[in-house]
Amino acid sequence: MSHSNTPENTVAAQAKLNKPVFLSASAAIIILLLFAVIMPGTAESLFSDMQASVVDNFSWFYVLTVAVILLFVIYIGFSDYGDIRLGPDHAKPEFSILTWLSMLFAAGMGIGLMFFGVAEPLMHFMTPPTADANTVEAVREAMKMTFFHWGLHAWAIYAVVALVLGYYAFRHQLPLTLRSTLYPLIGDKIYGWQGDVVDVLAVTATIFGISTSLGLGASQINAGLSYLFAIPNTTMTQIVLMALVVSMAIVSVMTGLDKGIRRLSETNMVMAIVLLGFVLVLGPTVFLLQAYLQNTGAYLSDIVRNTFNLFAYQKTDWIGGWTIFYWGWWLAWAPFVGLFIARISFGRTLREFVLGVLLIPTAFTLFWMTIFGNSAIDMVFTEGFDMLANMVKEDTSVALFVFLENFPLSSIISMIALLMVIIFFVTSCDSGAMVVDMLCSHGRNDTPIWQRVYWAVAVGLVAAILLYAGGLSALQTMTIVAALPFSVILLIAMYGLMKSLRIEKHKRDSLQITATQTAVVDHDKPWKERLAEIVTYPDENKVSGYMLRVIYPALHEVCKEFTGRNYNASLVSSKTHVELTVVLNGENDFIYGVYLTPTQQPDPHLLDDEAVDTHEEQTYYRAQVHLSEGGQDYDLMGWSKDGVINDVLDHFQKHLHFLHLLN
Repeated sequence: MSHSNTPENTVAAQAKLNKPVFLSASAAIIILLLFAVIMPGTAESLFSDMQASVVDNFSWFYVLTVAVILLFVIYIGFSDYGDIRLGPDHAKPEFSILTWLSMLFAAGMGIGLMFFGVAEPLMHFMTPPTADANTVEAVREAMKMTFFHWGLHAWAIYAVVALVLGYYAFRHQLPLTLRSTLYPLIGDKIYGWQGDVVDVLAVTATIFGISTSLGLGASQINAGLSYLFAIPNTTMTQIVLMALVVSMAIVSVMTGLDKGIRRLSETNMVMAIVLLGFVLVLGPTVFLLQAYLQNTGAYLSDIVRNTFNLFAYQKTDWIGGWTIFYWGWWLAWAPFVGLFIARISFGRTLREFVLGVLLIPTAFTLFWMTIFGNSAIDMVFTEGFDMLANMVKEDTSVALFVFLENFPLSSIISMIALLMVIIFFVTSCDSGAMVVDMLCSHGRNDTPIWQRVYWAVAVGLVAAILLYAGGLSALQTMTIVAALPFSVILLIAMYGLMKSLRIEKHKRDSLQITATQTAVVDHDKPWKERLAEIVTYPDENKVSGYMLRVIYPALHEVCKEFTGRNYNASLVSSKTHVELTVVLNGENDFIYGVYLTPTQQPDPHLLDDEAVDTHEEQTYYRAQVHLSEGGQDYDLMGWSKDGVINDVLDHFQKHLHFLHLLN
């Protein structure tokens, strides 16, 4: 197993391009694209009929599935499983909290908030599902339903996909692709044609999902430019805009995740906060803060009723056009967004992950919807600004710019909003290309640049062709329908994850049953010699020599004894590690390794110069124990051979107890 703390190294070495997935997905995209372009009417009619059938017959299943997902994610985050990491026990997160939140927010919701932050609350206000239109009750209903569609349920769908993928990829070294969600069901068959089919479907759905959104985004950018600068609002203008967005995405792709997506996401988060603060301060500030608290309370108090509300006793198409559409859309986007969130969440505990992905973005999203939605409704309902309501009815893409026109410095703030829309689409295109490339490359992220550029161009090309020839709405509808089979796969994956986490818990419980490591330290040494070992920070050569003289012979003797007792035991070693493996039942083999680990000194200013063997960057080395779960954060340096052997036997005894708990 790998013990490096970077996610790229958790996947076994494979060819960088999975040709069956790459070629099959490319062919499927071309075929569906031709169908949607050559026969747009037929395609739209077919997929619309399928969507209507899904809404009529399976809306209850969507509602139940999303409810189960939300409960599952909350349970995982706040249960005893919350301390488990997405990666080995010694793993550290790649990105800071703020960078991580910025990236997952940009990929998950950013563009939707720009598009619907003003439009959706106003649309619910004008046509609420149960209240009378244009009343105080309609205002409450509008904000409550907007919160419901953009709140915990949406982020829970993204979170559960990211949880499953991140857990199996970083904890069990499976590929970081959708095929790994089937591992609890079909085991190693995920490496065969079954896994290829799942990844091909994921690639196809992701490309069309991002392409349709890119088409919608181009219309919003064009609407903004038309409204602000009288630039013609035409299909050709939108295609040119898409070409520019894709060009910027290609530049971002070539700079990599750590620079491209990261920097753009951080920039957009700062601009989002500036725009939000601007509207809050210059709008009805006290009213908006009151509304946020009241909206949140109403949302939370009615969340159970709204979650299971299918309008079974009312003759209405509202739920199909709104709630079921949203649940299908979030599910359809989940493979893309979930895989991206998993990729940037390496090293985080499940509790930290759930808090970061579920609660913090939800709180910010709902605050955004309150500031923009309540302000827009207040303009129409209290101030009588009917033009905004009429513009939303005619063209939702221009709603944000009409809204911002009512504030001071409207031209400047509208330019910031326009720039945000553009950057959100660049990051969506960029992260989408990265995700699709990983799906076509065994989950690897160290692929040639041409592969990511290929998929970035593909997204733009598909969006441009659909926009020019029609068929955009047909494939958007198809994406929603595709969410139905994916939701079934997701429920199976959740069951498998629960089983795996239960095994993890048994393993952790078993590690608590035996004595502490101090029982095996050699206390026969003179105390001054022991103290000298404790306060000395050895260099690489000293620890490497100790591993060669003491640890390797100790593990070699244990391996030899296991083999003599008819166990299938093996020992591998290099300059940096020695690792003993005892094969037990395949999935839960016993692994005990010792790794030469560079470590930062506790505080170099507090140490005597003579205590440090090397001053190079205040780094010393440890002979650190690693089990199958990862580094155990204690050092064997200075232990006797018998002490090391006893430590191996202690851990083996704990492992046998763990296997006993599984039965």
